[in-house]
Amino acid sequence: MKTIIYTHPNAGSFNHEILNRLSNHFSRNDEEFQVIDLYAEKFDPVLSEADLALYSQGKSTAPMVKMYQRRIKNSDELIFIFPIWWHNLPAMLKGFLDKVMLSNFAYDESSGWKGLLTNIKKVTVITTSTITKDYLVNQCGNPISGVFINRTLADIGLDPKHSNWIHFGQVNTTTDEKRNEFLDEVVKLYEKANS
Repeated sequence: MKTIIYTHPNAGSFNHEILNRLSNHFSRNDEEFQVIDLYAEKFDPVLSEADLALYSQGKSTAPMVKMYQRRIKNSDELIFIFPIWWHNLPAMLKGFLDKVMLSNFAYDESSGWKGLLTNIKKVTVITTSTITKDYLVNQCGNPISGVFINRTLADIGLDPKHSNWIHFGQVNTTTDEKRNEFLDEVVKLYEKANS
C-alpha cells in the first residue's frame, strides 16, 4: 500500500496537480494507495501541553494520531508532496511528524535508538519551491536530503538508500510551459526514481 502524505492548503495549487497526476496514475494501474491530506483533513499540527505530557509514553490526546499511525503501519511506501517554505518543511508537516512519529510507534529508545517503521520499503519526496534544488543543497544546509531523508526519516527506520527526492524549483517565476512539462513528466520521474 502506498501512502501519499500531502501538505498544501490550496486545492488549486501546483502541488495539488502533482497529487492528481500521481493519484490518477495509481488508479489507472490498479495500484493500491491512500492519501493523507493534512489540510483537507484539518489536522492540528500544534503539540499541546496535554500531548507533551504524554509524549514520553508514546501517547496522544488526538484521535487522528492513532488513525494516521494505523495507515502508515499498513503501508510499504510513503510519498511526500509539499512546498518548501523558508527553506524547510511546511509547519503543518513538521507538526505531523512531531505528533504522529511517537515513541513505541516510530522509534524505540529503551536500549539505544532504533527506528521501528521498517515496513516502509520506499520513500519519494516531491517538493516545489521558489529556489532551485542546487541552491537548497549548497546554500540552505540541504534540508531535504541532508536532514529530512538522511536524519528524520532514517531515525524512524526508513532506509535513505531507498529514498528519492524530486524537486521543481523556481515554480513562481518559470513559464507555464515548464510547469506543464514537469507535470507531464512527474509520473516518469517517480517511476525512474523507484526502479
